[in-house]
Amino acid sequence: MIELVAGDARHPVLATVAPVDGGRVVSLSVHGTELLVGGDSSSNPLHWGSYPMVPFAGRIRHGRFRFRGVEHQLPTNMAPHAIHGSGFTSRWEILDVGSRHVELECRLQWPFGGRAHQHIHLADDALLCVLTVVADGEAMPVTLGWHPWFVKPPADRFEFAAMYLRDAEGIPTGELVPPPERPWDDCFVRPLATPELRYPGLTVRIESDCDHWVVYDQPSHATCVEPQSGPPDAVNLGSATVLEAGEFLQRSMTVRWLPAGSV
Repeated sequence: MIELVAGDARHPVLATVAPVDGGRVVSLSVHGTELLVGGDSSSNPLHWGSYPMVPFAGRIRHGRFRFRGVEHQLPTNMAPHAIHGSGFTSRWEILDVGSRHVELECRLQWPFGGRAHQHIHLADDALLCVLTVVADGEAMPVTLGWHPWFVKPPADRFEFAAMYLRDAEGIPTGELVPPPERPWDDCFVRPLATPELRYPGLTVRIESDCDHWVVYDQPSHATCVEPQSGPPDAVNLGSATVLEAGEFLQRSMTVRWLPAGSV
């Protein structure tokens, strides 16, 4: 485990990163409030902490897709579909570490190879995560993102202009529709406000340069706010980013906190 420390004695900020458990942020404690659902190596890796989704985010229908004329079959790790890539179950190599930051890298476990890099930096008022995917020897279709399991807040704020319609298998069809009433396990676009979680004395905002957002608020103990570079099943929808050999894709997520009621 890697411990990152920020803040001061009155307002401590602590983060724990586990390179061996998918390079995930295990814990994020802000002024005494734990923001992430906990777990350990014996826990289902899908259901705790905040982990990178790479080289694809969300489900791929039945784990199958065609890329440049070749059919590919991925392991269906959430049967009957493949979900969230290989990074969240991989062991990440530590490249550099300091009191407030860590640099991690892993090889991607899928037909195209490639590698992923994480930069995680803890500030007094934010956790910055930068995720980069590099295509090494061959082209590949990529979607990346993060899956933070936030402890269920007493209140929140989500406003989006549109949502992907899902079919009977829970996979987006590509059609955009107005968001329905909650609860959700859906992918949204065009946010009308920064996604926000409200805890006693603390407001948490999730900022990203990703243009797709999955919100999963059905569990009673957690709310997941997942910025992604494309929708679930992006490779079959034709909206994954295609990297040629030597190219890279990079996105960032910032979890920012401020006193409740701040503008």
